[in-house]
Amino acid sequence: MQISVRPAKKSERDKIDILLQYYLHDFSEFEAVEIDPNGRYTYPYLDMYWQDPRRSPFLIYIQDNIAGFALVQQEVDPANGRTRMDLSEFFVLRVFRNQGIGNKAATILWEKFPGAWQVRVLKSNKPGYPFWQHAISRHTIGQYKEQVTKEGFTFIFDSTS
Repeated sequence: MQISVRPAKKSERDKIDILLQYYLHDFSEFEAVEIDPNGRYTYPYLDMYWQDPRRSPFLIYIQDNIAGFALVQQEVDPANGRTRMDLSEFFVLRVFRNQGIGNKAATILWEKFPGAWQVRVLKSNKPGYPFWQHAISRHTIGQYKEQVTKEGFTFIFDSTS
């Protein structure tokens, strides 16, 4: 199974917008998500991923079939002023879950942007926590930090480890 993660072109914005509806529907199980008057989930930051050079949108593929998306942004760590990458949103369609696709797609992203990373998981996202803990531990050979906040967990690691 050939898995790839490709930068999403501006012309592919609608593909991510559609996938965001599925993602936010799933995410609403863990946190309240705003719905507009037309019944669509709202994600006000999507256009910024083609406007802000610190943000990058990606589509996840299996062969030529869309399997999900990832939204990545570069942030400054408030603790030390250093730049790190943040996996802001990550989604794999249900039909493709539990097959190693999400793990492989995340690894591709971490290798695409070597260096400092963070991945945040809400405490209420019970299936997300073990997925990310496993994926990050596997990628870093256990070399990561986990911070606990009142909202959830933040995994901090170096993708070049």
